[in-house]
Amino acid sequence: MERIDRSPVKYAVHRDVLDELGLEEVAQKGTWSIKPTVGEKLKESLRCSVPSLKHILLTWIPILSWLPKYSFRENILGDVVSGCSVGIMHLPQGMAYALLASLRPVYGLYTSLFPVLVYVVFGTSRHVSIGTFAVISIMVGSVTERLAPDEAFYFNGTNGSLTVNIDARDAYRVQMACSVTLLSGIFQILLGVVRFGFVATYLSEPLVRGYTTGAACHVCVSQLKYLFGVKPARFTGPFSLIYTIVDICRLLPQTRVPELVVSLVALAVLIVVKEINACYSKKLPLPVPIELIVVIGATIIIHFCGVREDYLIDVVGEIPSGLKAPRTPDVTFFSQLIGDAIAVAIVSYAITISLGKTFALKYGYKVDSNQELIAVGLSNTIGSFFQCYAVTASLSRSLVQESTGGNTQIAGVVSSLLMLIMVIRIGSLFEDLPKAVLSTIVFVNLKGMFRQFMDVPLLWKTNKVDLLVWLVTFISTVLFNLDLGLALSVGFSMLTFIFKTQLPHYSILGNVPSTDLYLDTEAFKQVKEIPGIKIFRSSATICFTNAELYLEALQQRSGLDVRKLQMEKKKRAKQEKMAKKEVKKSVIEIHKDLLDHPCNSTSSSKVSELNKEKNLSMHKDVAIFLTNTSSNGFGHVNSAYQYDATTSEIDSGCHGENNLTPISYEHEKDGRTCMSVTHSIILDISTTGFVDTVTVKMLKNIFGDFADVDVDIYLAGCQACVVEQLEKAAFFESIPKTRLFVTVHDAVLHILRKLGQTDIILDASCDTQM
Repeated sequence: MERIDRSPVKYAVHRDVLDELGLEEVAQKGTWSIKPTVGEKLKESLRCSVPSLKHILLTWIPILSWLPKYSFRENILGDVVSGCSVGIMHLPQGMAYALLASLRPVYGLYTSLFPVLVYVVFGTSRHVSIGTFAVISIMVGSVTERLAPDEAFYFNGTNGSLTVNIDARDAYRVQMACSVTLLSGIFQILLGVVRFGFVATYLSEPLVRGYTTGAACHVCVSQLKYLFGVKPARFTGPFSLIYTIVDICRLLPQTRVPELVVSLVALAVLIVVKEINACYSKKLPLPVPIELIVVIGATIIIHFCGVREDYLIDVVGEIPSGLKAPRTPDVTFFSQLIGDAIAVAIVSYAITISLGKTFALKYGYKVDSNQELIAVGLSNTIGSFFQCYAVTASLSRSLVQESTGGNTQIAGVVSSLLMLIMVIRIGSLFEDLPKAVLSTIVFVNLKGMFRQFMDVPLLWKTNKVDLLVWLVTFISTVLFNLDLGLALSVGFSMLTFIFKTQLPHYSILGNVPSTDLYLDTEAFKQVKEIPGIKIFRSSATICFTNAELYLEALQQRSGLDVRKLQMEKKKRAKQEKMAKKEVKKSVIEIHKDLLDHPCNSTSSSKVSELNKEKNLSMHKDVAIFLTNTSSNGFGHVNSAYQYDATTSEIDSGCHGENNLTPISYEHEKDGRTCMSVTHSIILDISTTGFVDTVTVKMLKNIFGDFADVDVDIYLAGCQACVVEQLEKAAFFESIPKTRLFVTVHDAVLHILRKLGQTDIILDASCDTQM
């Protein structure tokens, strides 16, 4: 075990105190720009050359970059084994998830074939398995059932009863599914072309996991009818999941026992064998393909034992062999599908990119988020022409593809070839497969998503805001369906981000003795404030959303109510003006008396004494008034209002850089003497990454308003990009750059040097009660 040396490492730096002007001189700030202009970028993009053409091709068609370098010796065996394993999973999952989309099972097989090949060419992840997925299937199913319900296809039967035209209904639902898939694919391609892949960053992990968990509940409820062999009514809109559960409970006495027995037996076998696979995953060369075994076994039993005819078990039905000719989806439905297509596009991309980045981080390669958006979009767009519905990456299949040795998307090619063989030759053999067996496959594959409920106690311990996002997303998805639930959860997630910027942590910083470090005085005991100096910091970027809150927090934490101080200063000025009038009036009266009594020799001395008494009385009255105001709980006493009996002038001059002098007002605290007057405020804006016009205006107002009450404002820790933005906003036309310092310590040393107290950091400290 490596031994770590815990002994402290000391360092010493000797340099001048640097404000912004000094930094520009020392660092030799340049006025040149290394960024190309818009014209240069446009010219470069229009320039045609072999290297640029090659770069474009390799960027847009990633298979051209890795296929020529493919190592058969190292990768082919693992990719073939992995592709066969994933292909075996595609068969039962494709048929099962097609039922979730309210489509015939054969369309799930198509969806497991064509989009996979498209992703192999355009995708950048080596390990994800594209194809059918429960969440996306149920989202497509909500569209098909809403726009093509059974009620729309009733016709009068031979005996006068209403019968559903199943063929017409299924054909119409396929059109709906292909149309929403095409539209979602177009959205994804457009977003990818404009480099909008970063949109996935706004779908936080708690949101995605809460949404998929809520969707899993919809998937689970949708399969209960096959499990119990009942036919509940169809409900749409908010709370449809609750209504469906209630209706299924009402129909439980009508449960078909043969289908329930088939479901329970298949469920038990699947659970037991999957647990064995999980426990012995490191010892087994390949996981036992129990799903395929159950599908084959159930089909054989139902077909050769005559169970279907005797007990009327609901089976998959006709599965046509061969491939169908491509057909253009009906674009006339687009106006009815925009909302659903956007939801499908966002969710399918979010799941794909999250899985892709997980595997990329594990194996040390890069996944291009924009190219992934295009790849999934092309998979959906091209697949819709071959009667496929929307696809995304599957967690269970991706884990199998990775764990069985898959290294590249050649595994996807192998799985597609296997699916092609099944569709052309083998698919028709599964016509007697019970739908109840497919529903149990769906149930078992939901295990991973239901495990996400364990996020709740973890988030409770780590982050309450993320827990709130998870819970709101889950509840809104369960109660308000998948499309509206996604919109509500994204909106709530954005609100939490806004609240974080609106409610940052404001702190007063103090010095760690004998260092140049400044930390929050409320978080560290040994940190002490510099007497007379307030160092204020916000944990968030200052922008238009929190600029007013920043100003309020600054006044509250510094103890200086600027508006009140300004009002008192005006009141003092008014009192001074009245005192001057009184003095002038007295002088006029004395002069008048002199004119009336010219022989009085004491009149001249009377004028001088009266002026002095009036002046002194006026100063004392103002000082007593302000002292009473301070003692009544108002902020800090300010040097602008400290009465000095030695001052003989009424007007003390204007406030500026060079008139700041230490005052003598002191008090005892904890056995130490320290000044309680705030004469300088340092704004640590090192956390601010940009400034807008509202922030610039607010900072100017702070400098101006605090200057009115004789408090100097300084900025510290300003990033270079922020300085540039301040320069463009003409901030330094009214505020000198000498008020902007490289670090907080530079600003403190500058202030103390002006006061002649450069040793105060080492020799004295002061805690000021707020």
